[in-house]
Parts: sequence; structure tokens; C-alpha cells
Amino acid sequence: MTDASPPGGPPTVADGRSVRWVRHREERRASLVDSTIRAIRRHGAGVGMDDIAAEAATSKTVIYRHFEDRAGLYRAVVERVDQRVVGDVVAALQRSSTTGTNPRELISSTVDAYLALVESDTDLYRFVVNRPMVDRPLADDPVGATVGHVTEQLARLLEASSPEGDIGPATWRVRAVALVGAVQAVADEWLASPVRAPRDELVESLTELAWHGLAPVLLSQPDVATTAVEERR
Repeated sequence: MTDASPPGGPPTVADGRSVRWVRHREERRASLVDSTIRAIRRHGAGVGMDDIAAEAATSKTVIYRHFEDRAGLYRAVVERVDQRVVGDVVAALQRSSTTGTNPRELISSTVDAYLALVESDTDLYRFVVNRPMVDRPLADDPVGATVGHVTEQLARLLEASSPEGDIGPATWRVRAVALVGAVQAVADEWLASPVRAPRDELVESLTELAWHGLAPVLLSQPDVATTAVEERR
């Protein structure tokens, strides 16, 4: 009877100590990300590495050992936020689709899920968007990946909710990109405003814009160019 070992040597058996070490490193990285997020919430989006090390009860050297540099730690935090944002948005979309909610409510749920994170975790959102720990351009933009995940989910469900079979996936993706981009831009302006409008008003405004578009609003007003000419006469 011949041994079923793969060519080139005996079968490789995972060393139990190696597996435990890998698991330990993953758990340690997760713990350091937890500490970083707590430090952000405690000290604000401009948190420093000293603050993070103190929150983690360790040294900056140990943190760099697990993440190589500040950009590596930033990526890990964004990945954690990505899981939360995408999870919240997907949950909202799934609730809308499984309960037979109309497409307008689906859009509203998406907008609200995103803005809820911005409102409830403002400093963490600013940390992710403003990148205070990153002093160089990142080839792999982690924020872009998060936006892409949300856009993909939204485009898929909008397409599924539409009775218009002549609109292809590419067109729905463009519309989803436009909606997500609008929500991002409004969220940034909302945070910068000294007096914030209530979130539900913002959700309604963005939903109306996405649902009806600008044309019905603009066409109900006097033509701006014509009015300006008449005023100069």
C-alpha cells in the first residue's frame, strides 16, 4: 500500500503551536483596534499614538509590531468601521426588501443607516474620513472600499426592486454611486455645521432628491436665467 503523500515530501500537518500563535496575533490585533477606537472616542479624531498606546496599556513599539506603521493601524480601524457600516446598511436594505417595502423606503433606509453612524460615532467617522494618522497617499484606499461595498449592495437591491427590465446593472450602479456620494457629501457638511438639522429631516431631504431628482423642483420655479435678464432691463 502506497502512501498518499503529495509529491515532494510527506503531508504537511499544521503545528498546533503555530495555529495558536496565529490566533493569538489575530486576537491581539483585534484588541489593539478596540483600544484605538476607544482612544478616538475619548480624545477625538486627532488622537495620537501616545494616546492609543496608553489606552491599550502597551507601547507604540508593540503596536507597530502588529501593524507595521500608523497607516497599517488606520487600515485596520477602517476595516472594522467598514464591517459596521456595510453591516448596518445591508441590514436596513434586507429589512426593506423582505418586508415588501417600496423602493423609496429602501433608499430612505440606506440614507438613514449611514447618517446614523455619522451621528452616533462622529469622532470615529472623522478619523476615517480625515485620516489624521496617514501622512502619505495610500494606493489601496480603504475608505473607497467601504463606499464600494455599500454601493454594490444598494445597486443590487435597487435593480431587484425596479419593474423596468430595460435598465441594466451598469446604470443602476451609476445611480447608486451618485446616491452614496451625495450622502457622504451631505454628511460631511452636516458635521461641519454649527447647528445641525435633525437627522430625520436630512434623511427625508436626501430621499426626496434621490426619488424625484432635481427637475421637478427646478421646473416649478421661474427660469433663473430669464428672471436675471428681465431684472437687468
